[in-house]
Amino acid sequence: MTTHIRTLGTTGPQTSALGLGCMGMSAMYGEADRAESIATVHAALEAGVTLLDTGDFYATGHNEMLVGEALRTAPAARREQALISVKFGALRDPDGNWSGHDGRPAAVKNFAAYSLQRLGVDHIDIYRIARLDPDVPIEETVGAIAELIEKGYVRHVGLSEVGPETIRRAAATAPISDLQIEYAIITRDIEREILPTTRELGIGITAYGVLSRGLLSGHFTRDRQLAANDFRAFSPRFQGENLRHNLDLVEALREIAEHKGVSVAQIAIAWVLSRGEDIVPLVGARTRERLAESLGALEVTLDEADLAAIEKAVPADAAAGTRYPAAQMAHLGTEQ
Repeated sequence: MTTHIRTLGTTGPQTSALGLGCMGMSAMYGEADRAESIATVHAALEAGVTLLDTGDFYATGHNEMLVGEALRTAPAARREQALISVKFGALRDPDGNWSGHDGRPAAVKNFAAYSLQRLGVDHIDIYRIARLDPDVPIEETVGAIAELIEKGYVRHVGLSEVGPETIRRAAATAPISDLQIEYAIITRDIEREILPTTRELGIGITAYGVLSRGLLSGHFTRDRQLAANDFRAFSPRFQGENLRHNLDLVEALREIAEHKGVSVAQIAIAWVLSRGEDIVPLVGARTRERLAESLGALEVTLDEADLAAIEKAVPADAAAGTRYPAAQMAHLGTEQ
């Protein structure tokens, strides 16, 4: 199966219709199998997936090294087709705690130097600060990335989790390829102001969380026990009555999926794909089996009746609970 090609914004690179989010291969969702993770990256490249997303703070560099190993051991032709998206700026201590974000120009260049080394590449295709640094104007952060572009270390400027005002200020500083932000059937906040802004400015959307961290996978159950190092053990959408309510929404989606002969995950991904050619969903598959299921979404066609049924089953704002705990929501750096 080969994915078709989309463009991230008017100034962004050509990428496949789906991207692979590699974070879960190192952190946030419990233990992962390194060999299977690398095999999954290889399988994604073989299937025509071009966009690989990572972050320098995912398990404090582990994820970049894993992606670097996967690229190093992939066939040359597949390695050359890969587009690497890197988030930077999130600060961590040796205990794994979070301690803010650093968007100072000197820090941007420092982060990039380490990422290039860990990934084993001579340039990063899309570079973006993970969250807005409240103490540094976005113009300074984006300007530093633009300087890295001039020197050949970065190809495109991206943004992550920022609102309309910041998007406009960033775009006035340098061409922006895309905004990476959460978007799913049950996470539709961007439709109000952010998506109209990016479309006005010709900026693409890289949508993460399209399965809402497994909630929309069709495989999550009410009695599932989560490890202490699994983000979902603390996520509001996976707690108590919120989880019960949200899984009821999933069951409503399952009826639609079964009617079409596909899985819940495939319906969820296909819905995001249906939102526009300027949106590239990131799938967080950690195994080849889950990757194959996700790629199956490319074969799903949703007609007007299907979309109406999905809207009825899961209306906008139907989810119970915020997408992050309150403390993290307060530091997203958006104007939402």
